[in-house]
Amino acid sequence: MNDLLAAAGAVTALAAATTVLWSAFQWGRRITEGAKCQLRSEMLRTYYHHRETQIIRQYEYENFVSCYEAYTALGGNSFIGKIYAEVKTWEIVT
Repeated sequence: MNDLLAAAGAVTALAAATTVLWSAFQWGRRITEGAKCQLRSEMLRTYYHHRETQIIRQYEYENFVSCYEAYTALGGNSFIGKIYAEVKTWEIVT
């Protein structure tokens, strides 16, 4: 009987630990998705602001590149990769 109670306690503890770890994983995933969303939004704002002239200030370009590198490190998609490739062809002014 004591062995059964000990096993039940161990299973309960394991289930509780699994729930805590799963919650932490989900929270981290939501943070990552939120960061990607913010980065994507900033890059698209810059892109659409300068798309017609295809001229971008140096600090905006450097910020765009930093955002792109962070976005891809977080697992961002190829849509922004196409935008990035286009922005790299623009004239950069100081």
